Amino acid sequence: MGYAGYSPSTCQVKDDLPDVEQALRSLPLHKALACLELMEKLVRNTVSAPKEEKFRKIRLTNAKIAEAITNVPAAVDAMLVMGWQRDGEENLVLPEGTKLVFEKDVKGIINTQDFFKKEVEKEKKRRQQELKAKDPEKEEMRKQLELDRKEREANGPVTQASKAKQIGGNGPNLMRASDLGIGQSKGG
Repeated sequence: MGYAGYSPSTCQVKDDLPDVEQALRSLPLHKALACLELMEKLVRNTVSAPKEEKFRKIRLTNAKIAEAITNVPAAVDAMLVMGWQRDGEENLVLPEGTKLVFEKDVKGIINTQDFFKKEVEKEKKRRQQELKAKDPEKEEMRKQLELDRKEREANGPVTQASKAKQIGGNGPNLMRASDLGIGQSKGG
């Protein structure tokens, strides 16, 4: 039993991740989601039709595959961890005895997609914070506030209250409530 009668945690740390997910998490952030989307499609096809020969071979020179997998660092290596093997420099093949499993391979890709979605959001927030910090108007306002604070400190503490000044005319400038129309009923 865990603390206060609760069962032990089932949270996973990165070290406890399956090999497939560890390999997939090494993809570069800016290309990861597109890469994982194509990988998921390829692996799902193989899982759903394991005997289909066309799903067991990937041409790395295909334009779409080259853009999303071949030219992405660590993507081909992640495919190799899943069980794919190189057939020359241009192809990946899934050997006859190797079978991809939904629970391991497809779910590993889905979990990694979730991980990268969160990472992309964190990166967006970080960039927004940087932009806020670099806003020239805000920076100028901060500098002015700092100068004002230093000026007040240099003048010392306030020891006397402010005094009223005459703004023009002779005598006080008083208005009656009736001059403003307050308290007069004109119907309505």
